[in-house]
Amino acid sequence: MGVRSLGYLRLESTDLEKWRRFGGEFLGLMPVEGPSSDALYFRMDSYPARIVVAPGAQDRMTALGFEVLDERELAGLVAAVEKAGIKVTAGTEAEAQERRVGGFVRFNDPGANPVELFYGPILDHVPVSTPLVSGFVTGDMGFGHAIISAEDARGTFDFYVNVLGFIERNTMRSPGGTTWFMGCNPRHHTLGVTPMPGPGRLLHFMVEGAELDDVGLALDRATKAEIPMMHSLGKHTNDHMVSFYVWSPENYAVEFGWNGLKVPEPVPVYEITDGAFWGHHFSPPPMPAS
Repeated sequence: MGVRSLGYLRLESTDLEKWRRFGGEFLGLMPVEGPSSDALYFRMDSYPARIVVAPGAQDRMTALGFEVLDERELAGLVAAVEKAGIKVTAGTEAEAQERRVGGFVRFNDPGANPVELFYGPILDHVPVSTPLVSGFVTGDMGFGHAIISAEDARGTFDFYVNVLGFIERNTMRSPGGTTWFMGCNPRHHTLGVTPMPGPGRLLHFMVEGAELDDVGLALDRATKAEIPMMHSLGKHTNDHMVSFYVWSPENYAVEFGWNGLKVPEPVPVYEITDGAFWGHHFSPPPMPAS
């Protein structure tokens, strides 16, 4: 029993028009209508919207949505989370309908990151159309991966492994502390936790294209749209993904990758001492306009 995949990401943004262009014209996701007329909904596969961006007074993540098998498994995980001393709130029927799921619960993880566990995506059977991308690698591996922060990164890592059933894949040390990378399906990692002062926050998320050309064409779109680069084209040492990173409208690190490592069976954990075999040269976020 445990989390099966990263199912969706819910954000609030102070600039929806930038996100409309970023999600549709750069990432190549499929914009769709949703229950809330003032929010943006983006599909990438047969599932309901994987990314939802609502207007907000500040830029923030409002939910990291993890999929579980069914209602029974959700009940078991709720019991485990509550046993860990964390308050869990059931989503209302209206909220579940807005998310297009059978049911869900919400809570804050030990790092204060907002988490939702859900089951039963409601499929509309309208074929997804992503003309800018040949396809996204999802299925039983979910929509991609995310990196979040926590003041007590070790305690937060322990929660995801011991309570939600994640498997440790690898670690990486830096002057700021240790980052833990964890999987819950064949994708090398679905979640990473890194130390940072203050309440938890989303730092990074990744989408994976089906072909190498998807990465190259996305790189061309980023250049044409003058989307600020964060990491140049490179290849990771842990998941072997060929990718590049840009800064999102809120300065999240957004990775567009290809050919990430699959780990069908658990393997011994290891530590990496460099993030890339080659490339991934860093550029700082753009300075805010004065």
